[in-house]
Amino acid sequence: MSVAGRFRHLTSWSRTILVLPFIGIALVIMLDRTSGNPNVTFEPALTAGPALAAVVSNRTWYPLGVGVVTVGAAFVLAAADHSLGQSVHGASVFAIVLIAVIGSTSVLLRNRQEKALADARLVSEVAQRVLLRSIPDRIGPVRTAVHYAAAAAHARIGGDLYEVVQTRYGVRAVIGDVRGKGLGAVETAAAILGAFREAAHQEPALDRVASWLADSLHRALHENDHEGTEEEFVTLVLVSVRNDRVVEIVNCGHPSPLLLRTGAPVRALDPAVTVPPLGVLEPEEVHPPILELLLEDRDRLLLFTDGVIEARDRWGAFYPLTERLPDCATSDNPSDLLEHLHEDIRRHVGRQLGDDAAMLLLEYAPSIPLAAADGVFGSIGRPRGSAADEVR
Repeated sequence: MSVAGRFRHLTSWSRTILVLPFIGIALVIMLDRTSGNPNVTFEPALTAGPALAAVVSNRTWYPLGVGVVTVGAAFVLAAADHSLGQSVHGASVFAIVLIAVIGSTSVLLRNRQEKALADARLVSEVAQRVLLRSIPDRIGPVRTAVHYAAAAAHARIGGDLYEVVQTRYGVRAVIGDVRGKGLGAVETAAAILGAFREAAHQEPALDRVASWLADSLHRALHENDHEGTEEEFVTLVLVSVRNDRVVEIVNCGHPSPLLLRTGAPVRALDPAVTVPPLGVLEPEEVHPPILELLLEDRDRLLLFTDGVIEARDRWGAFYPLTERLPDCATSDNPSDLLEHLHEDIRRHVGRQLGDDAAMLLLEYAPSIPLAAADGVFGSIGRPRGSAADEVR
């Protein structure tokens, strides 16, 4: 694309920014001509022109072009101040040329770094689509939504994992957190998700699914020869929404899911017996209890990783999820609910989250068609409107 073509693609704000170096040059000339002191020259300040050009543009030629204009302005000022033969003029011209070359080089290096970052983000997005697949808005009788925020500002995947699948045993979901770092943690997460996608369809009992995952994790940790393998383990929650309105929950060292039911306070679905994370016990020793609960229409289960409840504000206070959830759960759309909840967490923290945070919402809504779901007014959370408006 030609230079003229590139400029046509710039926004009006970008075009305004490109004028800043010339505004700076004009300002230096104006100050020099209005100073009234023949012994004082503002010519060295012209070096700000090419320096600004390297900041406001991503084109390598732009600092050089501004440098040429700036050198011309320096000769104009020197002629007006009768300082062409003085050392300050020669030093100013040399500094302008040097800064223009350095600015052009820095733009080149910055463009290369941005391209490398863009390529890395593209790879991470592809990896995310393979590892953390998109979840539809409805799976069988369950409306679903997921929200994932990686701790790294430019990351797309981290140590958290989630999945929801439709099986002959009902809708099954998993959310977990790999306690490890780097690519090793991603490999472990991939092993867990791959095993879940197979076991969820093969095992009728949910505790057997957990045993299957424990066996797959044990194999993966021994096959993946990377540093820190001996310290890796996985906390996770398995959920199965059966066709008879019963939900089964298996918890292996993970934060308990929260039940949001109309007209009732938020309830943590704690396991009867505490079970350590996968990877702590031998696979044959993994026999977690199954918690069963009869669901009502519009019941919601919020599954989350510890990045949510361990988010701290500037004074070190953890995010009070149980107390804040009713205020954030006023939306009927599950995706909007998670978005509001994430924004509330961000306001509590006041900065980028320090840990990966994943949230998965499952709403039992067999009587609400997907096409009409967005038009139904929900009442879970803080009451809105009259009692006649509540949907049960």
